[in-house]
Amino acid sequence: MLQKMEALETRVRGLVDVVQELKRSNAVLEGELRAVRIRLQKQEEQIRRWQRDRIDLRHRIEKVLADLEILECLEDSKEVARGESVGGGDLRSAVRPQGRRG
Repeated sequence: MLQKMEALETRVRGLVDVVQELKRSNAVLEGELRAVRIRLQKQEEQIRRWQRDRIDLRHRIEKVLADLEILECLEDSKEVARGESVGGGDLRSAVRPQGRRG
């Protein structure tokens, strides 16, 4: 009977040691998990900033392209008003009769 009690006590101590080791491992893993969650949160914030910056940059580029298009239209209008073709030729020479000079 005494041997059974000693064997049982040894097993209980072994189980207590296992439980303590599991608690230590759990504490380490919880710390690592917290660190990973913090790192993930920082990455998500950075991704959101990049997305906002990307959208802002896209809007700026679209605005510049629209402004360039407006400027090109204005330049074309000025050329037509001066009598120049948009392709670079002179409309007056294209309209002038070929047979007469002067």
